Parts: sequence; structure tokens; C-alpha cells
Amino acid sequence: MTLEETKDTPGPADSGSDSGSGSESDDYLRRRALRQGSAGWLLLTGLGVGYVVSGDFSGWNIGLSEGGFGGLATATVLMGVMYACLVYALAELSAILPAAGGGYGFARRALGTWGGFLTGTAILIEYILAPAAISIFIGDYVESLGLFGLESGWPVYLACFVIFIGIHLWGVGEALRFSLVVTAVAVAALLIFAAGALTEFHTDGLNDIPADPTAFGANSWLPYGLLGIWAAFPFGMWFFLGVEGVPLAAEEAKDPVRSMPRALSLSLMVLVLLAVLTFFASTGVRGSAAIQDAGNPLVVALQGDGDPTALSRFVNYAGLAGLVASFFSLIYAGSRQLFALSRAGYLPRFLSLTSRRKSPYLGLLIPGAIGFALAAGTGNGARMLNIAVFGATISYALMALSHIVLRRREPELPRPYRTPGGIVTSSVAFVLALSALVATFLVDKDAAFMALGVYAVALAYFAFYSRHRLVANAPEEEFAALAAAEAELTRD
Repeated sequence: MTLEETKDTPGPADSGSDSGSGSESDDYLRRRALRQGSAGWLLLTGLGVGYVVSGDFSGWNIGLSEGGFGGLATATVLMGVMYACLVYALAELSAILPAAGGGYGFARRALGTWGGFLTGTAILIEYILAPAAISIFIGDYVESLGLFGLESGWPVYLACFVIFIGIHLWGVGEALRFSLVVTAVAVAALLIFAAGALTEFHTDGLNDIPADPTAFGANSWLPYGLLGIWAAFPFGMWFFLGVEGVPLAAEEAKDPVRSMPRALSLSLMVLVLLAVLTFFASTGVRGSAAIQDAGNPLVVALQGDGDPTALSRFVNYAGLAGLVASFFSLIYAGSRQLFALSRAGYLPRFLSLTSRRKSPYLGLLIPGAIGFALAAGTGNGARMLNIAVFGATISYALMALSHIVLRRREPELPRPYRTPGGIVTSSVAFVLALSALVATFLVDKDAAFMALGVYAVALAYFAFYSRHRLVANAPEEEFAALAAAEAELTRD
């Protein structure tokens, strides 16, 4: 056995207690430390927008083929409400527990070890599958643009993972600054696209998808009926999917108690503006029917079947920047969630070791290898994104429930930031998240059941192994233990 393995091997304290938790030495946590104070509110806001911005360039438009303009518009509004309620609940939770665990940490405090693991695993499914899917979309863009004569395939996917994981290994400050620049380019492109497209806006193209006479409640605005609204939920989410990952940067943030709520709120405001502009400009300039199945809806909206224009070429290249921004940001989020679960013993502990530059190198390399293998082995980006959405909706429901439980069970807990509306706000997020979870079965049952299969394997690992080997002095576990001790004193 090597020295490294000896240091990380669970000791007697890890497996003998009823709680399943044992303390580790200070050296254990020292070798699993992130670089603190690397990100202010601006970098965190850029991170929040970067998670999501690729969804404005592609993917959301498929919802038009599920619900038509009216169905997708309604679904987008409802999903926007869900994300707004969730973001404000997370702003409160991240101010209470500013640790790298994010959603896992919140659920661990409110719902116990099982709730923490269920939430963390769902988040991991989202943040490992989504970059794999986006790498395929990047390959499609590279091929369609004729960049360097490359075709979409494993060499492009491999280059994406190697280059961008390399930047993350360089350091978190450098990585987040890179993300901010690429995200700014993508946002500017969306604003320029909207300014150009809205000059040719026509309302008669919005509802040009023929109504299905067999669908209940079908009309020109709801061509697939009322059920079409529900089926469009996952695509309405694409305008916001990922913004909930901002709290994962809490341990590396400057003054997280103040910067986290601010960054979450600003990110959501930017995303709402981009969603409204992109949705209306795309459908209004060319019509819903023309872009409902397009892989590059913004470009199709600008040029249709005609020759490329200067604006459409610009948007095409900027779409690649948007994909890179989301790919890069989601790699960061996945590595931090994996880091936190590993540091606390829910996953193998060696995954949380950090380098001299305080980057969780194995937490970056191993998910990257899995993502590359999935992209190269399947080439099915849409299926992987549907699996990611399934994981996301589970985590949303559990995080919203965590806010409700903590508000009811620990009303006196110090809250530097309080969610407007309290548990009413998080209850709305909870109900809508469950509705979106069910909607994933309407869109892609196979993807939903695949995600359930992954979940089942992870839960078996936790039930039979890792729950008996948790690390009691990991930040999220320590926070929960303090709550339990305070509750015990109150009862006495």
C-alpha cells in the first residue's frame, strides 16, 4: 500500500459508529482545500450566466414541436417562475452554508445523509451528462462552420475536454475569468441577434404550426393542446438550466454570504432578458414552423433557406462561443459537486484531493473521461441532455424541500439573506420541479429510465458502503452535526 493510500484509508472511526461518521485529521482536509477568495460577485454572475447561455443558441426550439408557440411560451414562463423561486431559496441557503457542497450541503442539513446523497447524485448526473452532450454540439458547430476542415467526431470532443479541463487545472481564478470573457461574447451576440431580427418581426409567424385536431384544447396558439404545455416544460428549462450551480463556488468566493445572493439574482435577471429576446426574435422573424427542428435556430431565423448574411455568420460563430461557455462552466460545477461528496466520504475519498494550485484534479479528470467516453461512444447529445434534465429536476425538488424544512424546523437559524415570500416561494419551486420531473417521461421515457438506473447503482453504493464511512469534520457534515447537537440540547 502506498503512502497516499494509507493516508486516505478509512480508520476505525469511519466504520464503527451508529452514525456512520468519523473524524479525519487536519491533514486530510488540508490536502482537500480549495483556493478561497478567488471569485467576486462579477465572476460568480458570469459563471451563472455561462452555465446556461448555450441553451439560448440551440435546444429550446424543439419545444415548439412539443407545444407550439403558445405551449412553449407558457412552459417557459412557468419554468422561469420555478427557477426564480428556486434561486431565491438557494440564495438564503448559500448564505447559511457557504461550502462547496451546494445543493448536497443544503439537503444534508435539512434531510439527513440520505437526502444529501440523493441531491448530490442528481446534481452530478446533470453536470457530468450536460458537458458530454455539449461537446457533441461543439463538434457539430465546428463541422458546419468548416473550421480547420474538421468533422464532428471524437478528436474534436477530446480536444474540448483536454483544453478546457487544462485551464481549470491551471487555477480557479484563471478559469472563471476565461469563462466570463467567453460568456460576455455569447451574451453580446444574443443582443446583436435580437436587435437585427426584431427589425423584421411579424406576429403572423408565431402561430404557423398547424393545430392537431385530435389534441385536447388545440388551437392556433396551442397546436398540440393543453398537454403540449406540459411536454414543453423540459425545453422551457433550457433558458435557465444550470444557474442553480452558482453556490458550488461558495468556498472559492469572496465574502460568499453577500456575493452569492447578489450573483444568483443578477444571473437570473440576465437570463430572463435573454430568454425573452431570443424566443420572440427567433420565432417572430421566420416563424415557429421554420425553426422548430433546427439545430441552429438563430441562424435559420436570420437566413432561412437563403445565403448566409454577415449577421448570420456572426451569430453562427458566437453560438460556438456560447457552447464553449456552458461546457467550460458545467465542468467546473461538476468537479466541485464531486469534490464535496468525495471529501465527506459519500464517494471515494481520493477524488477530492487537490493540487498545489488548489484544483480538485481527479474531480476534473475522471468526470471528463466519463463525459468524453459517453460523447465518443454514443454521439447522442439530445439523449444525454434529457438525462441531465431528469437529474436536474430531482435536485430542484429536493433543494426546494430543504428550504421548506429548514424554515419550519430551525426558524431561529441566523439568515443573513432571507428568501422573499419564505416557504411559499420554495413551495412553488417544489411543485413546479415535480411537474417538470414528470414531463421528462412525456419527452423521452428511455432517458428518464436510464437516469433512474444510474441512480439505483449510486444508491446501492451508498446504502451498502459509503454511508458507514462518512467524514464527520467535512464542512457540510460538521454543519449538520452542530444542528443535531443543538437540537439535543434543546430537548434536554
